[in-house]
Amino acid sequence: MVGYEFPNRAGRTDVGTVRSRTSQKEVKMNRVYEIMFIVRPDVEEADLDKLIEGFTQNITAGGGEIKGVEKMGRRRLAYTVRKFNDGFYVLLTVDAPGNLIGEIERRLRVSEPVIKFITVRMDEEQKRLAKVKALRDSKVKRSAQPAPVAESVTEAPIPAVETAEATA
Repeated sequence: MVGYEFPNRAGRTDVGTVRSRTSQKEVKMNRVYEIMFIVRPDVEEADLDKLIEGFTQNITAGGGEIKGVEKMGRRRLAYTVRKFNDGFYVLLTVDAPGNLIGEIERRLRVSEPVIKFITVRMDEEQKRLAKVKALRDSKVKRSAQPAPVAESVTEAPIPAVETAEATA
């Protein structure tokens, strides 16, 4: 910590310290993200694989981990995007720090074959789903409880109805 003099609102000079940001960078918090992007429909399959491989290498080089890559195929878009009506959908599930996700989004933005992308942070959703599941598991299920045994009631046998053929 190095002491510096800087003026406050009243115009007086106070001696303060400037905090180091290295301590925040030392603690890297990886979060789970889903990155979905749409690639132009005129891109060849080999070029699509090369594009996906480039993004996965950027993520692993930046300290992230690829949990899954899903090529969802060619689909029709809900509306026209950059004069295209359909495109190849790709879903990447990534475990990475936030600054790496910012860099990947920047690369998606400047990549010519990518016409649209979205990044969603999934760890909060997974935490919420785990909480709901734990709440459901803590409640006793009615089907798991034994059914109450009803007292048997002796009933008189119901007389058989004679048909017209039996009496004739």
